[in-house]
Amino acid sequence: MALSLFGTRLLISFLRARGIGQPIREDGPSGHVTKAGTPTMGGLAVVGAAGLGWLVSDLFGGTFTRRGIIIMFTIGLAALVGLIDDGLKVFRARNLGLNKRTKMIGLLVVAVVFVVLVLDQTNVATTLSFTRYDSPGVDLGRLGWSAMAILLILATTNAVNLTDGLDGLAAGTAIFSFAAFVVICFVGFRHEEIYGDHSYLDLGVISASMLGACVGFLWWNAAPAQIFMGDTGSLAIGAALATLALGTNTVLLLPVIAGLFVIETLSVILQVGTFRLLGGRRIFRMAPIHHHFELGGWPETTVIIRLWIVAGLCTGLAIGLFYADFLSVPGVLE
Repeated sequence: MALSLFGTRLLISFLRARGIGQPIREDGPSGHVTKAGTPTMGGLAVVGAAGLGWLVSDLFGGTFTRRGIIIMFTIGLAALVGLIDDGLKVFRARNLGLNKRTKMIGLLVVAVVFVVLVLDQTNVATTLSFTRYDSPGVDLGRLGWSAMAILLILATTNAVNLTDGLDGLAAGTAIFSFAAFVVICFVGFRHEEIYGDHSYLDLGVISASMLGACVGFLWWNAAPAQIFMGDTGSLAIGAALATLALGTNTVLLLPVIAGLFVIETLSVILQVGTFRLLGGRRIFRMAPIHHHFELGGWPETTVIIRLWIVAGLCTGLAIGLFYADFLSVPGVLE
């Protein structure tokens, strides 16, 4: 958190001195025009601070694992794809970075690298899992699990990217999600006999590091934002959430943990679907749904705080479901 707090401030000064700012999409809400020129690529501070925090943890009894190293490497690769996208936007002075196909290919490469490494270098369970590897425990095999993992990484990175449209919305929502993984990893670490893996401590430190980095960044990203995380941050956060879910065998729980990101993505899918099926009719004023509320007259800070509340409720529900399952394991309450 400290590294992110002070590192983001230094990054703001560095970017401002070089005139590196975010172009605003022309078809977005008119109130966003004033945000043009705000420094972007703030995800560099998030990923950098989280990575250093995770590395420093080993000096105080932390335990690095191959799974944790692969997850941090994947987060860095996703941030690199985002950095290229942000860099192109700044260079072109338009809100057009990588085209959709190229960005998806980049993220696909990131996902495939993760899958190959984690299957080859770790003992990750290849089961369909809700709260632990044996719940429900349907074995997908290496091929089926690989397909699921790739789709999950692609979906989650894009979901966070879509949510990153208001000052502090994505960062604040991510804080709740990473908090859920801190709890999950702590329980998994303390009860290895139930969760069947020794990597939970390392993954818990990664979760806490990402949480702290998002908190430090949010100090400067809160409305009115002095810096945007850009795709550098949103793609890294999405990759972190997806790989942590895969690493902790909580794939089916992730849509609850990251409930707001799911809602934002569904709003876009529904908007596009109804537009095409109903001859140009729309169900929202604008998608993602946070813009719908903005155009409905809600102040930006009202939209952000109310959606944070939704994110917090999703996190509370997810932790409750996880803990209820933990208590249901035979012998836990004895």
